[in-house]
Amino acid sequence: MSSPYASFYKRRAPPPPTPRPVTRDRGVFDLFLPCPRGLETALADEVRELAAAHRSPTLRPGTPTPGGVPVQGSLGDVMRLNLHCRLPSRVLLLCASGGYAGADDIYRLAHRLPWEDWFDVGQALRVDVTAERSPLQSIKFAALRVKDGICDRFRDRTGQRPDVDTVHPDVRVHLHLREADARLYLDTSGEPLFKRGWRSEHGAAPLKEHLAAGLLRLAGWAPGDVLFDPLCGSGTLVIEAAHLAAQRAPGLGRAFGFEALRGFDREEWHALRERAQQAVRPLPPGQLFAADIDPANVRMTLDNARRAGVHGAITAQPGDVIDAMPPLDATALPAGRRAWLISNPPYAQRIAPEGPAADDFAARLAHTLKQRFAGWQVALLTADLHWDRALRLKPRRRIPVFNGPIECRLMLFDMVAGSARGQV
Repeated sequence: MSSPYASFYKRRAPPPPTPRPVTRDRGVFDLFLPCPRGLETALADEVRELAAAHRSPTLRPGTPTPGGVPVQGSLGDVMRLNLHCRLPSRVLLLCASGGYAGADDIYRLAHRLPWEDWFDVGQALRVDVTAERSPLQSIKFAALRVKDGICDRFRDRTGQRPDVDTVHPDVRVHLHLREADARLYLDTSGEPLFKRGWRSEHGAAPLKEHLAAGLLRLAGWAPGDVLFDPLCGSGTLVIEAAHLAAQRAPGLGRAFGFEALRGFDREEWHALRERAQQAVRPLPPGQLFAADIDPANVRMTLDNARRAGVHGAITAQPGDVIDAMPPLDATALPAGRRAWLISNPPYAQRIAPEGPAADDFAARLAHTLKQRFAGWQVALLTADLHWDRALRLKPRRRIPVFNGPIECRLMLFDMVAGSARGQV
């Protein structure tokens, strides 16, 4: 009987090239920062800003690719990226890449790498895998071969094999399969970076923190501007805005995968955290507002804000978005400051009804915005790519962005007075 994995060992391709290991002798590493699709250019800008702020000549973003940004940086830069960047989901450090014709080639690629330079045999391991047009029929089996290659290398050198722990690993290795080559990364983040460490509760369809930070950047909201989210859910948007305004590094409240790896300067890491802590500044009330029709969501928002250290800066209260009133007069703001209504309304793929009820909600929301929010900037994230037609509002910009697998549009509107102006 033929093996179910026979296709891994038969391919009409020429022998694969020799694997190209990446050593730390260079001092500068190839990194990859995955992020929600639609945030790639914003993430590259964020990396440039971080390099300038920390005067790091080794930190350089490359050309964005769908789903992330390649970056070059030192191990110190890896720590800075994890601590300070709001938009990526992870910071992956490239260990090796090479062509492959089957699973044995991936095993050899993993087996040749000096994993003992990065971690100890006593540390538990997890291997994750993603694929992009890979010819292999089972990417899970490819991940298993990576695990075998790593464990066999340790057994050859120490007589022991690392344990595998898929729930609470000490070390995470990431395999990315492309059409012609395989790439092995060390995951320096551990838990995804959108897990800031403050959330203990969330609503029915929570907005992830890195996407919320990306929406604020894409919209053009800036610290000092007013923000109102009338459909706040668990408060992610206003809490991310508060952290931005307070200059609070998003990673201050959590641990990272690189803390379990060899080669990272512990004293430098403690100094980075201390400087980040000292940079946090208090926020005055009266700039960040939230509301939700469900009082439980309002309580959740305030509880999450308390854990995030910004509860005093956020005003939240129950209320239906259709009955929403501006928390302040946008025309009375000082020069240079703007008032923003930014929100992630529920849509059919998440929790909202489809059909006439959804269209009626759009029409009523548009009426509220036009009649009560003159002078405000409005940004709405929706999975209905033509929701502006239901709103009967003409956006000044429609920005493609993905909420997980759901293709969405961030629609930006300049609100003017009256029910006729601004309509399509």
